[in-house]
Amino acid sequence: MKRTIAVVAAGLRQPSSTRLLADRLASATRRELERLGAEVDLETIEVRDHGHDLVNNLIVGYPSEELERVLRKVARADGLIAVTPTFTTSYNGLFKMFVDVLDDTALIGKPVLIAATGGTARHSLVLEHGLRPLFSYLRAVVVPTGVFAGPEDWGAAEGAEEPLARRVDRAAVELAREVDRRDPPASGDPFESPAPFSSLLPPS
Repeated sequence: MKRTIAVVAAGLRQPSSTRLLADRLASATRRELERLGAEVDLETIEVRDHGHDLVNNLIVGYPSEELERVLRKVARADGLIAVTPTFTTSYNGLFKMFVDVLDDTALIGKPVLIAATGGTARHSLVLEHGLRPLFSYLRAVVVPTGVFAGPEDWGAAEGAEEPLARRVDRAAVELAREVDRRDPPASGDPFESPAPFSSLLPPS
């Protein structure tokens, strides 16, 4: 059985620790799903690449063709990995804009793994006070283990990354098992509309 995992990374720089954490979580989830007998497609979305389209969507009320395609990836995925940097003790504005333009039904019942990066371990509370309530409100199924990575988790000292690796593996196993136990999505698309948004544009 084929499973698709959407990976949303809201880092602002390239390279970024946010994308690095997202890739680690995606790889660990793939390994566990393959161990469970599934074929896995990973759909990685760098939110920064769609920043202008997100702003335009919020202003005019509908997405560009490219942004619509990206939003459909999230809506159709069997599971979601969502990773944001921490700004002022919360998820960043780019991440929130992306969530704001998702269809209201896109995440209902969808297994979600939440993760964040930040400049100090004190910011780890963003998982429970920011991300978990956000996705619970959207009626997603958030796996128990959230993953936060601070500067100390990327240290060069021997064994510095072992605690992070354990958290990544634990969260990935939880997401993979939650995805594996669910039936594949129905043929209907929760993001589907009678006509593509682009068709609503006046002729040029």
